[in-house]
Amino acid sequence: MDDLTKSLKTSLATTFAFYLKAQYFHWNVEGVEFYQYHKMFGDIYEDTYGSIDRLAEHIRALNAYAPGSFKRLSELSKIEDEATKIPDSHEMIERLISDNEKLLDSLNETMKLAETHNKQGLMNYLGERIEQHNKWGWFLRASKKEQ
Repeated sequence: MDDLTKSLKTSLATTFAFYLKAQYFHWNVEGVEFYQYHKMFGDIYEDTYGSIDRLAEHIRALNAYAPGSFKRLSELSKIEDEATKIPDSHEMIERLISDNEKLLDSLNETMKLAETHNKQGLMNYLGERIEQHNKWGWFLRASKKEQ
């Protein structure tokens, strides 16, 4: 079960990093697509933030402790910390697409381990999150498409 717990901690940290980056971009986006991107980034970070507590609760249900410090979350996350230079809106989209893929990889890895350990409730939750992040990936890819 240690493999599942470790994977869940990585998924929690990666989810937190994705949430934080989407909120950072929401605060700082500029340009002609400002309103569209500001709203989409807001929708993404609010949805993602809403998923963090349940991930931590699943870790606790496995009799482990959820990581909570920025240092530990940063060590566990598959998403790199954002540079201090604010990217333009198109680069923000590119980075969120890439980071969303990293998060999906983490969630899918955790899903496989949950299945191995027959954790049906966790599998249901992860399935919902995977579906939602597939949707966010679609939104982000569609937003960068040129007409």
